[in-house]
Amino acid sequence: MFAELNELLGACPQRPEPGKFTLLGDTRTDGSFLVHHFLSFYLRAGCKVCFVALLQSFSHYNIVAQKLGVSLTAAKERGQLVFLEGLKSCLDLLFGEEEQSGEPSPLQFISESASDLKALFDFVHVSLTPAGSDSWKGPVLLVDDLSVLLSLGARPVAVLDFIHYCRVTVCSQLKGNIVVLVHSNEDSEDEENELVVNSLCHHSDLILWVEGLVTGFCKDVHGQIKIIKRVSLELTAEQDLVQIYQYKIQDKNVTFFARGLSAAVL
Repeated sequence: MFAELNELLGACPQRPEPGKFTLLGDTRTDGSFLVHHFLSFYLRAGCKVCFVALLQSFSHYNIVAQKLGVSLTAAKERGQLVFLEGLKSCLDLLFGEEEQSGEPSPLQFISESASDLKALFDFVHVSLTPAGSDSWKGPVLLVDDLSVLLSLGARPVAVLDFIHYCRVTVCSQLKGNIVVLVHSNEDSEDEENELVVNSLCHHSDLILWVEGLVTGFCKDVHGQIKIIKRVSLELTAEQDLVQIYQYKIQDKNVTFFARGLSAAVL
């Protein structure tokens, strides 16, 4: 379904490259199609996935995944997918239902004076730490989207600390991967969000940034994607590799093409 994107990234579904932090970003458009791609990509690859879904419900992600040939319900039942439904967790906190279960909520910072995300990190750590019987190819943390944590009251330092500890644990210790979506707007006055976005850009191994067209709506071109491979992080003299393509989102796939080569032009 997303074979073209895999080719652009040089990815192989059978052997995802471990230890990488991938940042997904969007400006003037919705980049959630990238989240659905990576979710199905890693589940197909046989990885253990912890999905911190702060933006949509489980049913929403499951419906889209089914179009891509993946069942999130089946992945949960076999223990491959650990799904944190942020919307439900927030409601449970507001109405005190988390106290009935006796287990602290991963988002308990919402109801506390402190804004640290230790409970959320502990949830990720426990979810992705392999058990003796696990046969998954590698752990993956997927977050959609990180900007919501700021809206819920977390401070930028707490969000960056959370990502730092997740990188140390998932990427360095467990040799897994992290994929995070953030939103950005060059005209926004949300300085805290832009601080987090800029900081993550400096520490990402791979950046996929989608932008809406400045010229407005076009039925044949929905936006452009910038792919930045951070070669400079490897302490070499080489510059980062940057590729820019335009794309069109269809019902079950996304078509990518070089700028100026869309059906509207040709």
